[in-house]
Amino acid sequence: MLAIFQKQVAHAPQELNSPRNGTAKPKNPDQILRDFHAAHPEDAFSTSFGGGAALACVAAQPRSLSGYQRMFCGLDDIYCVFMGTLNNLSSLMRQYGLTGRSTNEALLVIEAYRTLRDRGPYPADQVVKDLSGSFAFVVFDSKSGAVFAAQSTDGGVPLHWGVAADGSVVICDDRAAVKAGCGKSHAPFPAGCMFHSEGGLKSFEHPMNRIKAMPRVDSEGVMCGANFRVDAFTKITSMPRVGSATNWAATWDDAAI
Repeated sequence: MLAIFQKQVAHAPQELNSPRNGTAKPKNPDQILRDFHAAHPEDAFSTSFGGGAALACVAAQPRSLSGYQRMFCGLDDIYCVFMGTLNNLSSLMRQYGLTGRSTNEALLVIEAYRTLRDRGPYPADQVVKDLSGSFAFVVFDSKSGAVFAAQSTDGGVPLHWGVAADGSVVICDDRAAVKAGCGKSHAPFPAGCMFHSEGGLKSFEHPMNRIKAMPRVDSEGVMCGANFRVDAFTKITSMPRVGSATNWAATWDDAAI
């Protein structure tokens, strides 16, 4: 899986940018996308959107080969790349009124996102926390230009992110691809966290705690992006509940790093 969002769509946390790249120079989004296709010449596909966004995925493979499911789908101008499994898919389908339909994990995540976007009654952290399983996903709303990504608490499905040469956010399950495309400006996506293009990074496991950036140093002693961890000692002053008359994305700002 590969997702690339230019700066007009989403801004990566400032701490993810390495102050120096040395010989590992970051690449432009077009080159990163070409490299992804070159690495998977037989089964990779991608779609690009006007405004500076692109999603790519490797075709579904047996779990014995990849270790987890890969899904890519779109509905009503919302697109989702999902990796992993939801253990409670059946109960979530009932919760979102999807019984009787052919639904997989990616379509369920789209429905959950649409509920949030359309001012659902629950805060975003609670909606993601309701997803039980091992997963990572990226949602792109091509109509509003919003990006929404998350990784399960167990971190069982790998997810990495970085900053391309032009400042674009790069999210991928392949660490080597992110490292090659972003130089030193890359890091693991923090487990138990979610990222929104308007509100930044936030923990859905511990929504009342702020996220702290911890500098990373590689084997050469060079600053290399940052790891993000929940700050157990710093609480958010307030966590407003999202109601039917409130834009859920606007409430995210108090919880971002």
